[in-house]
Amino acid sequence: MIPADTADTVRVLVSLPIGKGFDYLTAGKRPQAGSFVEVPLGGKKTVGVVWGPGSGEAGIKNLKPLGRLLDLPPLPANTMKFIDWVADYTVTPPGAVLKMALGGRVRAMKDRDRLTCLWPADNNAQIPVLTAEQKSAAGRLAERVKNGAFSVTLLDGVTGSGKTEVYSEAIAEAFRQGRQALVLLPEIAMTAALVDRLAGRFGARPVEWHSGLTEKQRRLNWNAIARGEARFILGARSALFLPYPGLGLIVVDEEHEAAYKQEDGVIYHGRDMAVVRGRIEEIPVILSSATPSLETLLNAQEGKYDHVRLHERFGDAAMPQIRIIDLRKERMPAQNFISAPLREALRQTLDAGKQAMLFLNRRGYAPLTLCRACGHRFSCPRCTSWLIEHKRTKRLHCHHCDYSVAFPEACPRCKTEGKLAACGPGVERIAEETKALFPGARIAIMASDTLNGPKDAQKLIRQMEDRELDILIGTQIMAKGYHFPRLTLVGVIDADIGLGGGDPRAAERTFQLLQQVAGRSGRAGDEGLALLQTTQPDHPVMKALSCGDRDAFMAAEMKERERYRLPPFSRLACLTISGRNETQAASAAKTIAAAAPRIEGLRVLGPSPAPFAVLRGRHRYRIMVQARRNSRLSNILRNWLESFKIPRSVRLQIDVDPYSFL
Repeated sequence: MIPADTADTVRVLVSLPIGKGFDYLTAGKRPQAGSFVEVPLGGKKTVGVVWGPGSGEAGIKNLKPLGRLLDLPPLPANTMKFIDWVADYTVTPPGAVLKMALGGRVRAMKDRDRLTCLWPADNNAQIPVLTAEQKSAAGRLAERVKNGAFSVTLLDGVTGSGKTEVYSEAIAEAFRQGRQALVLLPEIAMTAALVDRLAGRFGARPVEWHSGLTEKQRRLNWNAIARGEARFILGARSALFLPYPGLGLIVVDEEHEAAYKQEDGVIYHGRDMAVVRGRIEEIPVILSSATPSLETLLNAQEGKYDHVRLHERFGDAAMPQIRIIDLRKERMPAQNFISAPLREALRQTLDAGKQAMLFLNRRGYAPLTLCRACGHRFSCPRCTSWLIEHKRTKRLHCHHCDYSVAFPEACPRCKTEGKLAACGPGVERIAEETKALFPGARIAIMASDTLNGPKDAQKLIRQMEDRELDILIGTQIMAKGYHFPRLTLVGVIDADIGLGGGDPRAAERTFQLLQQVAGRSGRAGDEGLALLQTTQPDHPVMKALSCGDRDAFMAAEMKERERYRLPPFSRLACLTISGRNETQAASAAKTIAAAAPRIEGLRVLGPSPAPFAVLRGRHRYRIMVQARRNSRLSNILRNWLESFKIPRSVRLQIDVDPYSFL
């Protein structure tokens, strides 16, 4: 028993989504904030982090003694500050954010092995020759790093303009300053390709952080980063939360990508949190994109961000020509999806010994299977969605949960055989049609369900680079950042696929995606061509793409958002109430909406069933909150939602600044 006159208390945060920490007794010298300690919790021992002095909310007699200190580098003060900030902004328990900083759990070294090649090796570096425009842009970015103060710079360059080479100069300056540099990517599949490019540029491979790593590699990498031994880090959005003792630069590549939005657990946007971490660390942040988000563009226009532009492609490459194919005027056989103009362009490309890419942002073989005899449609029993046919697995899959079923020989409702029909195309169906049209062509599919991590993506990339493939068919995963020198033709099967659904960002996101995928062509001197098949040739997105006027489109889109008080001209929050019992979920949603505060400028819409009214067996209701741009929306939500309790069987999910409205 520790004598009361020598007792002291500390608050310890554990990586669990409960409370804001727990007080423990400590004798003698108090462990420094950030120290890793073992503490008793709920009858078990767990690992936590000393967050500061005890809160004093519980009497000393009721407290348990602090356990042993662990031999781990303490969390830096800025990392702890960042964790608290994110928790406050997202209305999330700080322990849930701490879990991301720990990489899921504490990663103490089990042995003394250490990573190698952690330091850039100048003698092995392959420094490219930059154009005058690139040199000017690189100089401005490097100067920001040299100044060592917080800043945000939008690196806005057309596809193929060499943005990676430009921001690499800022990374090099961070190394000269003895600091760590973090490069964030929106997709894990992109890491393999960029790792090779950056390894060549700096003479050493960056340390990676993403979900595709083995458990041992995650432990090694976490420790190397936390100890400051790893200075060059390349990772997915979760890498932003790691404990960097000497961070000097953050680069967010493809900053416009919706994949930076974490949609479950701690719900946050990686790009926005990168800016916050840069401000806390007092370091520069670079946001790089050929198609910047409206939020970023508005900040640049208002002078909050610096704006560096690259107007020209590198070397002799010119921007691809983009043409529209009006599907309303094309006479296509039933169950065919490649129009005559696209088919002819493919033939000419293959005859010239060049490569082509066919893009359709839909996985599988067909998005809907129905019975022609009785009209039965195959749907997921756990979600409000159709089952997707995958010929590769010979099953029907739900893309929202893990449900799948073997493809049946007969209709389960009417028992009729031979009447099941595939409706609409997925990438597998486009590959089937392409093989029938060009039986001698070497064809591969690139989609998230055909790749088992970055290594599979790298294999396809190398096959394209080594001219072992003629046509690459895939989803949006192949539209981001890849450089295929022999690729001269891009065909978009359904350019309209993202324009519906009531998403206020639908036009912006469709423009960005199609501009990016079109930009894969003609990157190495040969003339590039992108053909977009559409039934809406007069849509502003299609017109802007065909005439190459991005700025005019973004300006018009910005006016439209401002007119309807949509982001970035207002703040939104989405409350999703779900439960196994529909009546309980609906009742809880009504109770929450009825308790909404009455504040000037605050609008509360709903509750109403979510577009996916049932997801993974849970009934879902949605409340949308709209507030002024300068409002402290997180505080409003916290005060509102902490005032009452909902049944334990009902789940409340808070999404501040939502990107998905499904």
